[in-house]
Amino acid sequence: MSLVIKIRNIVRNFPLGQEVVKVLKGIDLDIEKGEYVALMGPSGSGKSTLMNLLGCLDTPTSGSYELNGKDVSNMSQDELAEIRNKEIGFVFQTFNLLPRTTALDNVALPMIYAGANKEERKKRAEEVLTDVGLADRMDHKPSQLSGGQRQRVAVGRALVNRPSIILADEPTGNLDSKTSVEIMALFNEIHQKGNTVIIVTHEEDIAEHAHRIIRLVDGMVSSDERIK
Repeated sequence: MSLVIKIRNIVRNFPLGQEVVKVLKGIDLDIEKGEYVALMGPSGSGKSTLMNLLGCLDTPTSGSYELNGKDVSNMSQDELAEIRNKEIGFVFQTFNLLPRTTALDNVALPMIYAGANKEERKKRAEEVLTDVGLADRMDHKPSQLSGGQRQRVAVGRALVNRPSIILADEPTGNLDSKTSVEIMALFNEIHQKGNTVIIVTHEEDIAEHAHRIIRLVDGMVSSDERIK
């Protein structure tokens, strides 16, 4: 299998006044193309910091991070923004949708940054919204959609540029249990289509949908187990 993520000895420190807080303390991690991984850990374990690094929202203090064979550890902010748009589909707990914009236009947004023309954007956004079960809701704005439907729009937006990784941060955190089950079934489908999925969660039942669980404690990997 080909590696989509290769991390070696990643350290991330944050200055706090006169002191330095060591959040990640030398992490090694390989994730293969097509894996379904849950990243777990208590508050303060470093999982959000690691997610920000994986998502190219931040760069490490030291160590190397290769995404699809490209070293992204020392890239400029502009280079990272381009990588994020092409390679990473984000799904957030709070959906992060534009409130005055239809589901279709919310989903098409990353394609604008990627330079796709209007016709391409519309066609691909329609395709993706159909895939996530919202073919009849394309012209609705977020306020006209339920929480679960909003998260489906967010998942559609994450998929639209055919990224290498889907990175989901507590994707069911704002949803009731029935809707959470539906959204996790959607992630299972996305994974079955060959996508690499990484879910950051503190909920065991959500993590159990993944095929591998990586646990962080005090900025280090405490366990890494394949469960399926």
